[in-house]
Amino acid sequence: MTSQTHDFTADAGARVRIEALAPVARFSLRVRAAGRPVLGRALGCDLPDRVGETARAGGRVALCLGPDEWLIQAGEDEADAIARAGADAYAEAPHALVEISDREVSFRVSGPAAADLLATNCPRDLDRLAVGGATRTVFDTAQVVLWREADDAFRLDVWRSFAPHVRALLEIGQAEIAAGL
Repeated sequence: MTSQTHDFTADAGARVRIEALAPVARFSLRVRAAGRPVLGRALGCDLPDRVGETARAGGRVALCLGPDEWLIQAGEDEADAIARAGADAYAEAPHALVEISDREVSFRVSGPAAADLLATNCPRDLDRLAVGGATRTVFDTAQVVLWREADDAFRLDVWRSFAPHVRALLEIGQAEIAAGL
């Protein structure tokens, strides 16, 4: 027997919100350490050297996913400029810059229960993910890139084919939180 009470009338949106975000230009960049400064200048955004760190310049973001791997994001209208900048820098710093804009979609999870919702299917210790940081992880069985935008706001980038599954799990968790479970 429990003495816990549940407020089944609570508005789920007040505790945690889920929203689909607008498309962005996304690029996967692989470059050796010696070429990192060249590509950073060419792309107009420093390339952080620690896994999980992000750098921002204007509307561009660079996330270090590995020792020689970055995710570059910018407004959709910047995709051609980023591709040209990479091509122009190739002679000085050989690299692989591949547009992956259509591969992924993004969701924002925000509100006072955002971390609780994500913890239902993500094994990461979210308290250790600093605001402004990001990491590659899993949500249930789907690989995601999880960004911490604020103490109570996260973004998940998920492969388009897994997006309906991830969205459904988020909505189930949101309903459970609203039910006080």
